[in-house]
Amino acid sequence: MPDDVHLLHFGARTIAARLESAPNPVEGGLILPAGRIALLHGMPEAQVYRHGWNSWSPCGWRAMDAAPLRIAAPERRLTADDTDWDDPRHHHSAAVTALADTEGNVLLVGALGLDVPRLTITGDTIVGWYERDGAEWFAAYGPELEVFTRYARLLGRRLGGERHRNRAGNVWCSWYAYHEGIDQETLRADLKSLKGLPFDVFQIDDGWERMVGDWQPNEKFPDGMADLATRARDLGLRPGLWLAPFIARPQSALARERPHLLVTDKTGAPAAAGYNWGGPYYALDLTLPEAQDHVRDLISTVVGWGYQYLKLDFVNAAAVPGARNDPDRGREAVYRAAMELVREAAGPQVYLLGSGAPALASLGVCDGIRIGPDVAPFWTNYATDDPSDALAENALVTSIHRLWLRDLVDLDPDVVYFRARHSLLTPHQRELLADLARVCAFKATSDPVGWLDPEERIALAEFLARDEPVRQLSRYRFDIGGREVDFTAAAERLAG
Repeated sequence: MPDDVHLLHFGARTIAARLESAPNPVEGGLILPAGRIALLHGMPEAQVYRHGWNSWSPCGWRAMDAAPLRIAAPERRLTADDTDWDDPRHHHSAAVTALADTEGNVLLVGALGLDVPRLTITGDTIVGWYERDGAEWFAAYGPELEVFTRYARLLGRRLGGERHRNRAGNVWCSWYAYHEGIDQETLRADLKSLKGLPFDVFQIDDGWERMVGDWQPNEKFPDGMADLATRARDLGLRPGLWLAPFIARPQSALARERPHLLVTDKTGAPAAAGYNWGGPYYALDLTLPEAQDHVRDLISTVVGWGYQYLKLDFVNAAAVPGARNDPDRGREAVYRAAMELVREAAGPQVYLLGSGAPALASLGVCDGIRIGPDVAPFWTNYATDDPSDALAENALVTSIHRLWLRDLVDLDPDVVYFRARHSLLTPHQRELLADLARVCAFKATSDPVGWLDPEERIALAEFLARDEPVRQLSRYRFDIGGREVDFTAAAERLAG
């Protein structure tokens, strides 16, 4: 047997692997050495678990002989996944994969560090590597829920997911009612209408700023942003604010006047970090001290306005491919250092929710992360098959496949709808979203109270007030307060 081929023993199952050195046993599995690994798995008919790189990237199980779960459109893939390692022919996964047999057991292989770990899966092999130097891997075989729990426990020890419990509580967010069409008077009225309902956070979303990249209040907020924070606090609510601190639109003063702060492409021009608001947006080069100072000052400013809950959006842009001032730092290391800078500027008491967040690199820094694409007031859309599009079904499917992270970081599956107004969701679909929020222990809505009829308002109040014990029974089945909930039909529809 060649020196770099080792046998991995998992009870009665033994597989061959090509490793740089021998594996080390730990409780419940094996630690595989840093670097490139290749396992001859012997499970050609298994289901394959695909984990997405950031909040919006698709996650789920696919049959081995099915097409890989991926985002096909290049512009959307740049926004919602790691486009550098896309593979249209083979199953591929960010940081962790698992193969499931028909008896409820899985073979899991997962990264134990940063540096953009990736895996490719074929009918014969699992191949894993890191973009740069890399770290060790964990491999285990056994019952699905137990194996993922073991992996999460190790991640917590390695990356700091054993965090302080700064919980969000019940969140009201402006986005899914108004999108960018918010103004000072509308939000003042919504804030007053929340009185008597058990909300904890009043979060203002996109639409308050002059331009993404220029973080001053626009003309729709003549009294400034501190005014609404004070009003929320006076009602006993934690003021929350949406920011995208690591990006700038091309039209922003930041991008026009300080282009040297931006990540660039091979030609030296600002590199597109993704697409939204009708065009591309750019990423700050957060290896530059000047860009770091910009972010530090921004966070200090909004916390100074009184905001204690920050929804930080498009944060994956800190790790977008491109040229940076310091070429020796890995992309995920740059992202994590940027989030640590935000944490330092905000202080430990401010709740940080990462959206678009690379999951592993956020552990121990973010209090919570979004775990799926945006929800929407409709379940599906015949015009798209993109698993990262804003659809209620997509939000549920991706989120349900990330629950193994719940002991490491708060999991935000996005908002729940109670209103029939301006919504195409059926009562059953709305209840599925509510049950997903209960399972995640993260309850949020964007429904203006004035849009609710009396029955909907009662349902919202009961949802917010009741904390029911949750127990996972199997991959998609849960006991919620003595009531069995099965997400199988919804979660498996998109499986190949």
